[in-house]
Amino acid sequence: MPDHDNAQPHGHASHAQPHPHGTAPGGEDTNEAIWKSDIGVTFWKATAADRERRRAGHRVLLAELLPFGTDEAFTFVDLGAGTGAAARTIMDHFPAARAILADYSEQMMAQGAVELTPYAGRYEYVEFNLAHGGAWPAGVPSEVDAVVTSLAVHHLNDDRKRELFGEIRDHLVPGGWFLNYDPVATPDPVVQAAWHRVEDRRDPSAAAKRGHRSPEEQLRWENHTRYMVPLDSQVAYLRAAGFEGVDVYWRELDYAIYGGRRPATSA
Repeated sequence: MPDHDNAQPHGHASHAQPHPHGTAPGGEDTNEAIWKSDIGVTFWKATAADRERRRAGHRVLLAELLPFGTDEAFTFVDLGAGTGAAARTIMDHFPAARAILADYSEQMMAQGAVELTPYAGRYEYVEFNLAHGGAWPAGVPSEVDAVVTSLAVHHLNDDRKRELFGEIRDHLVPGGWFLNYDPVATPDPVVQAAWHRVEDRRDPSAAAKRGHRSPEEQLRWENHTRYMVPLDSQVAYLRAAGFEGVDVYWRELDYAIYGGRRPATSA
């Protein structure tokens, strides 16, 4: 599940019914159908400039929240890394940092290898499908100094979110941090209307886009929103997994950065 933005920026609601269990009409999982395809990567590349305009500053904050000195050497994992936008930002801020980028799309990792050329020797990719539980890939050390995710966790169902947060805690050194940058949902129609109001003022064509999606756009939208849940639920999952210092460190409408750290000492 790559670092991507495959829908309009705000207002995560759809009047159409999603395909059952997140499957495309042919029966395949929509994450597989979209992000392990050349079409999915072509779409990602076509929307890169707009995504960078809207998201670059948020990834900078993700890096600034990490508790390392500028020249400190540390290893971090970027889960659902895609082409490595978050990892690149962190490595820019911390020249001695080493990144392990975990993703499951060969197409996205191939594009990432191109975009990560200036960081040769400071990173490696490992294949990892976040939707599947069990042992992490051998290429991920048993303990790392930090874990980040960017625009990926919302693709997981609630059981897997909870399970993954526990796995992340177990892979962090004592005192190690986890930060997640992701869209969130709301069950409140008043809040939803406010999100749409802002979206429509920022983009006068937004309402028409919401109401007139092509079949391909609708499939991406349903895949994008099918497991999205409110922020409070995700913060609760993180606390239940044993993190401390859990907080929402930034939020604007339906996007947030939240996280916490593994306790520095055993309870």
